[in-house]
Amino acid sequence: MRPRRLAPLLPDPRRLLRYLNPSAAMSPAAAHLATAANPDEDLCASAAADAAVTEELVPAPPLPPPPVSAEERVERAWAHWRRLGAPRLTVAPMVDNSELPFRMLCRRYGADAAYTPMLHSRIFSENEKYRSMEFTTCKFCANDPDILLQAAKMVEPYCDYVDINFGCPQRIARRGNYGAFLMDNLPLVKSLVQNLSANLHVPVSCKIRVFPQLEDTLAYAKMLEEAGASLVAVHGRTRDQKDGKKFRADWDAIKAVKDALRIPVLANGNIRHMEDVKDCLEHTGADGVLSAETLLENPALFAGFRTKEWKEDGDENGDSGLDQADLVIEYLKLCEQYPVPWRMIRSHVHKMLGDWFRVHPEVREELNKQPILTFEWLHDMVMRLKQLGGGVPLYRKEGSIPMAQNELATENA
Repeated sequence: MRPRRLAPLLPDPRRLLRYLNPSAAMSPAAAHLATAANPDEDLCASAAADAAVTEELVPAPPLPPPPVSAEERVERAWAHWRRLGAPRLTVAPMVDNSELPFRMLCRRYGADAAYTPMLHSRIFSENEKYRSMEFTTCKFCANDPDILLQAAKMVEPYCDYVDINFGCPQRIARRGNYGAFLMDNLPLVKSLVQNLSANLHVPVSCKIRVFPQLEDTLAYAKMLEEAGASLVAVHGRTRDQKDGKKFRADWDAIKAVKDALRIPVLANGNIRHMEDVKDCLEHTGADGVLSAETLLENPALFAGFRTKEWKEDGDENGDSGLDQADLVIEYLKLCEQYPVPWRMIRSHVHKMLGDWFRVHPEVREELNKQPILTFEWLHDMVMRLKQLGGGVPLYRKEGSIPMAQNELATENA
């Protein structure tokens, strides 16, 4: 059986990724979509990458019909979750930062599952170029039940979940009246979930933020379950608490949601290293955790590695001598195989090499001034940084989570 496209959560990490790359629905010519006004919008495609994506996308076999009763939905929600291996360590959705090569890199270093970036359901339904460039697996934002269903139907054969993002707090979500700003219109939220749940064969998941008042959060989460959601991921901050370093996520609120719901619940917020994962799961009772910003700096978080900021007594260099420059090289090689826009690559390089750039700001300025990126230039830049010295290793306690099961993985993400 062929592996399936998955959105947003991934099953068995042994599954191969080979036909899940962003160009799978494109011809070789389309893989070089050019935007001369801004080279960073170009795909970082190569002839080798084009040759590697000739496999035709084949839908998965038909799925069973949607469940009818609430009890059956809950039962199926848990059966589905367990069938995926009950993934506990998940890469959270990040706009322009959750693309396929980055998800693959995180999966190599311990992540069990990953959300794709949030995609706009109307544009996805109407714009073939948008679908070709962005669909590797799909996570949706929307505020119209019919448009959302139209987009979801297009990806349903290739997904294990279709997720509705009710948690995005960004200004673009405020302008478009979606994401966390739909918290002001709960009847609409309910209709979006009900419409998908009643008309899709694949389960529906929802990512939310908490209300300032706990009772409002609990009523919100219960409504989503009753509307047909099979999974809820709870970010323990309100939509106004955008600064993760300034505002601590409320694990007590997440625990209350977990205690109130009968379906799987994921916890999001305050995950900086594996001790946080352990503490969060114990505190909240959640079925898994999500991490976002910390993974951008350290994609090896779920393999037990820490940055210098979170180094503790007893930590030591991992046996591999891993550092963030090594992770950048791995990421660039994945991008060469699975093309993405250069703007995403530029962003990831800045985040992963932030500590190094603070030691050598002149190299960062070279990167900022580089109008057209190439893989050769980026590899040379990383080598120059290593030669200049001043790089900071990643740290891992002896006896922490082994990497062997993920080191050679090229599973789909």
